[in-house]
Amino acid sequence: MNTSEYLSVIENIKSEIKAAQYHATIHVNADMLLLYHDIGCVINEHKAWGNKFVDNLATDIRSAFPKSKGYSVRNLKYMAKFAETYPDREFVQTVSAQIPWSHNIAILEKVKDQEQRVWYIHKTAENGWSHNVLVHQIESGLYQRQVLADKVTNFENRLPSPQSELATQTMKDPYVFDFISFREDMLERDIEQALVRDVTKLLLELGTGFAFLGNQYHLNVGGDDFYIDLLFYNLNLRCYVVIELKTGEFKPEYAGQLNFYLSAVDGILKKEQDNPSIGLLLCKSKNNVVAEYSLKDISKPIGVSEYKVTSILPDELEEQLPSVEDIQKRIK
Repeated sequence: MNTSEYLSVIENIKSEIKAAQYHATIHVNADMLLLYHDIGCVINEHKAWGNKFVDNLATDIRSAFPKSKGYSVRNLKYMAKFAETYPDREFVQTVSAQIPWSHNIAILEKVKDQEQRVWYIHKTAENGWSHNVLVHQIESGLYQRQVLADKVTNFENRLPSPQSELATQTMKDPYVFDFISFREDMLERDIEQALVRDVTKLLLELGTGFAFLGNQYHLNVGGDDFYIDLLFYNLNLRCYVVIELKTGEFKPEYAGQLNFYLSAVDGILKKEQDNPSIGLLLCKSKNNVVAEYSLKDISKPIGVSEYKVTSILPDELEEQLPSVEDIQKRIK
């Protein structure tokens, strides 16, 4: 028996088992969601009976099925909202059933637009986000930053399809590094070190497929030493990703510097099977017109995005805080 052949057979069997387990899980989840949808439809049909109907229903279900969970008053009301929001049963079976019930509820509660809901469902299934990660992505406005963002890149002219589309889809604007404690006097190196200290959260913000290779990554070019702020490899894009951080507004010369780093990475690190390296310039702010002109004749694929290092206050909390005018009045 050939050892390599045996290992190959074992790996194939493992893959088949994992695939079967996944399909079984999805099937069970779909059956449960369809049941919840049907119960929600029944509740909605009898809205005229008032809230007591749901209270009594929860009590009777618990009595009939004491070992079954998930039939609390709160969950029954979620079922009603779920059925009302997604009246198409086939949609529930083919789209909603890709993710667990708790994830569906999070999207239902926190996302009001139907198109965005579908997008978050697909992204959750694609990336395997936990409930907490999904909530974080919604609250950080991932859809707005990744889909609706006015992205400044030259990917379309510098990368072949479909890599250019995938690179654009991967990019966000702005990037939110709200796990960094903000100080007004922070330097690029301070932010870089804070990102490296919590590289797990940095990878989550960058997105799927990023592998961290190092910060201040050393390159020797013609006997001179150069240091890349952050270097990654993206498994989906199959290329190196060079990230440069700037604490101020974007300047045209930054694109030239990053273009040089990409040429060096392609010449020193890139293998034959790798795609062209991509650069991402993260600035505290940018003028889109200036950035677009700066990238127009740059030979390497580069994107320019802003970043935020503090989270935006929730609307309800912001409303409770006094304005600057209020504080000034009180002082006077």
